[in-house]
Amino acid sequence: MAEISLKRRIWGWMSFDWATQPFYTLGLTFVFGPYFAAISMGYFSGQMEDAGEAAAASQTLWFWGQTIAGLFIAFTAPLIGAYADSTGRRMPWVWAFSVIYIVMTSALWWAFPDASTLILILIAFNVGLIAAEFLLIFVNAILPSLGDKEEIGKISGNGAALGYWGGVLSLFIMLLLLAENDTGKTLIGLDPLFGLDASEREGTRSVGPFIAIWFAVFMIPFFVWVREPRQVNRTGGVKDAMRDLKQSLSGAVKRKSLLNFLISSMLYRDALNALYSAGGVYATLVLGWSIIQIGVFGIVGAITAAVATQIGGIFDSRIGPRPVIKVCCYILIAVCVVIVGMNRTSLFGIVAIPEGSALPDIVFYVCGAAIGGAGGAIYSASRSMMVRHTHPERPTEAFGLFALSGKATAFLAPFLIGLFSTLTGNAQLGYIPVIALFVIGLILLRYVHPEGDHATWSKSEIPSP
Repeated sequence: MAEISLKRRIWGWMSFDWATQPFYTLGLTFVFGPYFAAISMGYFSGQMEDAGEAAAASQTLWFWGQTIAGLFIAFTAPLIGAYADSTGRRMPWVWAFSVIYIVMTSALWWAFPDASTLILILIAFNVGLIAAEFLLIFVNAILPSLGDKEEIGKISGNGAALGYWGGVLSLFIMLLLLAENDTGKTLIGLDPLFGLDASEREGTRSVGPFIAIWFAVFMIPFFVWVREPRQVNRTGGVKDAMRDLKQSLSGAVKRKSLLNFLISSMLYRDALNALYSAGGVYATLVLGWSIIQIGVFGIVGAITAAVATQIGGIFDSRIGPRPVIKVCCYILIAVCVVIVGMNRTSLFGIVAIPEGSALPDIVFYVCGAAIGGAGGAIYSASRSMMVRHTHPERPTEAFGLFALSGKATAFLAPFLIGLFSTLTGNAQLGYIPVIALFVIGLILLRYVHPEGDHATWSKSEIPSP
């Protein structure tokens, strides 16, 4: 087989971000998430007299599903990563989780507006989320082989930016041609394509098959151009993986920079994922937006993310990832404060907002742009920082630990949002804990070495390949 150039390997690797971004843009945040919130709120409204309690119950159900998925990922990701490194095989895992991803996202088509399949669809969505997160572990593990530490930041930023542009394009397609508003028309006044029945919300429900088809098509460059490293002929099993994982975990405890980074990223990524997942739900439950309005909001956020992520990658390559992460945390804290303090009638309970005012909508559009831009840049810079703490012989295991740090408390933000929403009976006040997670993560970043800790490794802390 002919040798594949490094340039093609990089493009193949970046195609993964393009292929999977619609799951997060369309599925988690701007189309399916709000649609699920709407049909589940309709269900709970029939069970509860108070509309605020119904909204809180709907939000709680959505986040508790992600809580369970996050716990599963947290407990299994490091072991799967260690096993893949011990055996030297990663691509079979990519193929397997790709199949699961396609099946589960396709199943979202059966999210009927009468909420008759509510729990089954919640399960399918979160199994798809698990598959997407596991795919991310194996793909991120390839990143260290694509360049040196000065190049990695730019490559990571370009890949993430490409993914966000894919999110923008997919969102345009959904809004213009498929997803219907309350009148049964798309954003440009068309009936949903392919004769889809707007009264049954088939245009919006097609988001699941759309995500699956998009992934299947745009993962082709990844499978054609990306190859496993040459050192794949290893004999290893679960016992070897457990031994190596135990050694890596004990070594991580001794490596102060790595430990602080893992805990810091655990908290701020958990908070960020909650914001991503909550954006459309918040707009539905607090501001009363339609799917079309949320979609436009998503386009603004995704475009900002694409631009800001590429800029962040440039700064990452020049000054390192830590300053990029810190600036993004400050921006996201400010956004959370606004989200907690704003609704249709007042701003921070001080400034009264006239009925029918567009101010809340304008402010939330600005918040969406900030979440998109800061979120994209922090994602790219975080995996760049992880590369600076990664041993070249154990990349999948290292990114398994990175996934652990991102999911070990992945239940925490959704759980706290659900808990605060339930206790206060107010969906808006449910976001107060997210502010604390960003603040603690920001404090811990002070103890992370800007260039990682490669120079501080001892042989006893590094598992043998």
